[in-house]
Amino acid sequence: MAEQQSVSAVVVLAAGGGTRMKSQTSKLLHEVAGRSMLSYAVHAAQALEPEHLVVVVGHQRDQVLAHLADIAPHVSTAVQDQQLGTGHAVQCGLTDIGDITGEVVVTYGDVPMLTGDTLLELVAAHRDNGAQVTVLTANISDPYGYGRIVRDGDQVARIVEEKDASPDERSITEINSGIYVFDASTLHHGLAHLSTSNAQGERYLTDVIRIARDNGDYVGAFTIDDLWQTEGVNDRVQLARINAEMNRRILEKWMRDGVTIIDPATTWIHESVDLAPDVTLLPGTQLEGATSVASGATIGPDTTLRDVEVGAFATVTRTHGSLAVIGAHASVGPFAYLRPGTELGEKGKIGTFVETKNARIGAGSKVPHLTYCGDAEIGEGVNVGAGTIFANYDGTNKWPTHLGDHVFIGSNTVLVAPVDVGDGGFVAAGSTIVEDVPAGGLAVARGRQHTAEGWVGRKRPGSKAATAAADPAPVSARVAEAHAKLDRLNSEPKAGDWK
Repeated sequence: MAEQQSVSAVVVLAAGGGTRMKSQTSKLLHEVAGRSMLSYAVHAAQALEPEHLVVVVGHQRDQVLAHLADIAPHVSTAVQDQQLGTGHAVQCGLTDIGDITGEVVVTYGDVPMLTGDTLLELVAAHRDNGAQVTVLTANISDPYGYGRIVRDGDQVARIVEEKDASPDERSITEINSGIYVFDASTLHHGLAHLSTSNAQGERYLTDVIRIARDNGDYVGAFTIDDLWQTEGVNDRVQLARINAEMNRRILEKWMRDGVTIIDPATTWIHESVDLAPDVTLLPGTQLEGATSVASGATIGPDTTLRDVEVGAFATVTRTHGSLAVIGAHASVGPFAYLRPGTELGEKGKIGTFVETKNARIGAGSKVPHLTYCGDAEIGEGVNVGAGTIFANYDGTNKWPTHLGDHVFIGSNTVLVAPVDVGDGGFVAAGSTIVEDVPAGGLAVARGRQHTAEGWVGRKRPGSKAATAAADPAPVSARVAEAHAKLDRLNSEPKAGDWK
């Protein structure tokens, strides 16, 4: 990393129309690895510790200004009402700064892979050469669309745009990234002498290089090997390419840091995610936002987590989660939906086809199957049976449910909030609970079963069911044993039993 050094100003050009994106969202706000392109530009510029950091806005500027207020409220802005070229945009950016000396760096809001380290190296080269202007360049095999660098020895003689280039000039492979360091006085002089005598009728910032050379100033070039840092984004095809390359680099970094990624082709990780060594990511995994995963955890396959904290040795399978916490050694999925406010304790379980929201589930507690669990406070060692519904909404308000430690909820239960089941309480399967259950109590809230023997023969004579009933198959040994056990229990009622 180059030694940190401050400059007088950085001007980030972000006023273009972005029409090729064909989007109602500003081009600068489209994301790469979970962050807006503009946020990358601002972050890279901040590495220079500029006295003035100005973003020039124009098209869809209300969106851009609101975004900047969120991500970098300290940044100044300038407005380019009419897009009259890059030279005009820089003039707009410098208007409110006043007279400055030192270096001015010009960069763009749609070059998301440009790093702060590269800008530091660019400024260092500019100073080492005693240059008045230094251009960031790269050599690429297909330079179509880029301005070409016309050399004069080790200096840049001029920069010619694609539409103004001769056939010989178009064969040049060294391209202009559009990123520069200027001596402030050289820049001001050049901007004051720009003309519109070109194919676009605009004020090209590149003409400042020609003006500087005419004045005998030294115009140098700093060439980088990482071509992606000069790559701009003008449409969604380029956006996808940049995203893919950024993701490839993120995955490679994590793999080298000890993370196992089974299928990099189907794994996507945001730049802001944090992973520990010995995490395993299975195919189809997407980790977004501020997600963090502790050592030994396994995520996937087919899982998307945004802003989720996953504890050590937890497993999360075919799950969608956001703003949730998963404890160490816990198990989630498959086919679980963790909504914001979900907290699963150590060795807890959220199982198949379970949806949770604003639910705190204690250590060792299990919500294994087919359950909606919303606005719940669940203690330790609780078992929630299959098909349980936490009925938290009365049409107007949301209400909480509290289950104490070591509670057992039978299958197909509805807990109508607000309701509390005390420590060690039991709820019989098929119950609809509308009143609190005391600690150690058993709640049964269902109608008694009535069996009409011989009903099929009387009401469905001649049917397959009636034929089967007339000659019943023997009951399996396991079912017979269970019925015998239940008969014994029912024949021995105890004092205080619900019967």
